[in-house]
Amino acid sequence: MARNLLATDAGTRERAADEITDRLNAYSAGQASALATLLAAAAAVETEHSALEAQLHAILELASTGHVAVGHVAQLREIDPGKLPPELAAYVVDLLEG
Repeated sequence: MARNLLATDAGTRERAADEITDRLNAYSAGQASALATLLAAAAAVETEHSALEAQLHAILELASTGHVAVGHVAQLREIDPGKLPPELAAYVVDLLEG
């Protein structure tokens, strides 16, 4: 899963993020927070909006489990919301506000 989240192909990264949300209830607290941290790191450098949307959505879904703290996704602060479409900027702001 980690390999696909960091793949060179944007489609692969997008599908990997989508797969995380498909298995949401299967993760332990540690796995959920680790996945959120990895997703945040990937999102911080993502260049494709469709992959970024999938990554941010997966983080939001993982956060809904109660196992993800703002500190786990701190790398999202590297993203400039002003350079994103409004819906993606809103995701970033919501995640950083906890």
